[in-house]
Amino acid sequence: MPSVHHRTVVLDGLNVFYREAGPLDAPVLLLLHGYPTSSHMFRHLIPALADRYRVIAPDHIGFGRSSAPSVDEFPYTFDALTDVTARFLNEMGISRYTVYVQDYGAPIAWRLALRDPEAVEGVISQNGNAYEDGFVESFWAPIWAYGAEKSAANEGALRPALDREAVEWQYTHGVPDPTTIDPDAWEHDLALLARPGVDRAQLNLFGDYVTNRGLYPRLHQWLRASQVPVLAVWGRNDEIFAAAGAEAFSRDVPLARIELLDAGHFLLESNLDDVVDIIRDWRAGF
Repeated sequence: MPSVHHRTVVLDGLNVFYREAGPLDAPVLLLLHGYPTSSHMFRHLIPALADRYRVIAPDHIGFGRSSAPSVDEFPYTFDALTDVTARFLNEMGISRYTVYVQDYGAPIAWRLALRDPEAVEGVISQNGNAYEDGFVESFWAPIWAYGAEKSAANEGALRPALDREAVEWQYTHGVPDPTTIDPDAWEHDLALLARPGVDRAQLNLFGDYVTNRGLYPRLHQWLRASQVPVLAVWGRNDEIFAAAGAEAFSRDVPLARIELLDAGHFLLESNLDDVVDIIRDWRAGF
């Protein structure tokens, strides 16, 4: 099994923690995590793909082991998280990569692609939304409401998303056998969410999520023009991002590969081997 290195780089006074494995001269696979987790969600995927990729997974600011400055010290927006990720890539000397996105990782990756379209050699989306089709309205309604009006009532409706029950649900919903999910995964997330000030940071990101929808027309135009290889490997039972969000990639990239697995939002926790096999087969095709 390849060794996984755990490192930190300082960028403009911010610590960015990352996991890395694989040969330095191999094609780069950039793993961008979602909410409420960190590069920890890729702990098993990284060594499984490091024989053919240089695999790199940073923790976003406010997540995992990266810095979590207060909302007065850092603007918790998706633009700001993208700025840090772009600086991270520059620091690592990475100019070309395949990006693997999940949840929040998707809008960060879409911004990176729109800023530097030639840098992205491929897209793997694991429950990482890029289309209106993907939003499950019952889940997203309070987020849209908070984005439109940051009232005390709308904040109160969202705060439960930071609590144990909601975090555990993200891991277990849609999974045929929840006993296969390691509870250490959500305990890891909960411990880091409990850091002082992280609640305000996460609420700011909830409020900013609406800006991601505005990117979609430009993103779709890029997908159509570039025909970049796309793999959407998705937990089809996800009650956050519906399977229709995976299938929609085919509208803009007809040769996109769509794989819907019997799983939920955190597919790697239940179907790691399936995902690894699919990525290896997909990669062999180009």
